[in-house]
Amino acid sequence: MDLSAAELRVLGCLVEKQLTTPQQYPLTLNALTLACSQSTNRHPVVAYDEAGIEEAVTRVKTKGLARFVHPSHGRSALRYGHALDEALGLDTRPVALLALLMLRGPQTVGELRTRSERMVRFSGLDEVQAELDALADRSEPLVVRLGRGPGQKEDRYAQLLGASALDTPPRRDTASPGPRPAPADHDDVAALRAEVAALRSEVEALRRGLDHLRHELGA
Repeated sequence: MDLSAAELRVLGCLVEKQLTTPQQYPLTLNALTLACSQSTNRHPVVAYDEAGIEEAVTRVKTKGLARFVHPSHGRSALRYGHALDEALGLDTRPVALLALLMLRGPQTVGELRTRSERMVRFSGLDEVQAELDALADRSEPLVVRLGRGPGQKEDRYAQLLGASALDTPPRRDTASPGPRPAPADHDDVAALRAEVAALRSEVEALRRGLDHLRHELGA
């Protein structure tokens, strides 16, 4: 799976809004665009426009990770929902953790527990750690543990679903540029480490497959 920064933002927002404001979910295109461009709980902060978000959510749908909800029951606008839980076979809590990593980049276990309180409940850090370990131990890992960066006391975790959230897409609405992404310091290093870890995981999977093929062929 190789999602772009805009696709990650779309998925993360759909999960977040489903769990925090279920009465407004699924989301209209306008609501999804506003969610993706929020100035809070997002890193980096990016000013998306509706055309870019519509393209991103359509691409996500073709990958089986989103669904379109056509107007019914008095609603007049097409709405959008996610299918991340079904596609990956995950319960609500790991999906919420993935959403946080998609929306805010690499984070510590403590940060994930605190920031997930609006979406799901964890009784302690050990429960968050257990969910992260399960996501990292899958045959195709969904998260990776990052080493401690300069001045950091704890390891952080990053998602492996696609591009770093630090990759800012081209801005379409030049008339109202909106806030610019915050400068990346330690986060860009962490994102690079996550990408390297993902590549290593893919290489290891290929090696295992090659070894199995050789065994089957009697080589």
